[in-house]
Amino acid sequence: VGTARDIRKALQRTGMRTVYDDTGAIGKLYRRQDEIGTPFCITVDFQTLDDGSVTVRDRDTMQQERVASAELQSYLREKIA
Repeated sequence: VGTARDIRKALQRTGMRTVYDDTGAIGKLYRRQDEIGTPFCITVDFQTLDDGSVTVRDRDTMQQERVASAELQSYLREKIA
């Protein structure tokens, strides 16, 4: 929880709008965000705690990619541009 909130705060400081949601199963969370038009979902999981990477899911392609937390801001900016 702490790691996810830290990532959220870091993204907000760069001007990105974020939503933190830890209610329910991951599939339901993805569907909920798809419905409201969230372009990317970032998932913090056990692997995040091991190696510092997160899963980024693209709403349009539904593809998922592991990205280092330290590179997340630049990764998202590149995808959004």
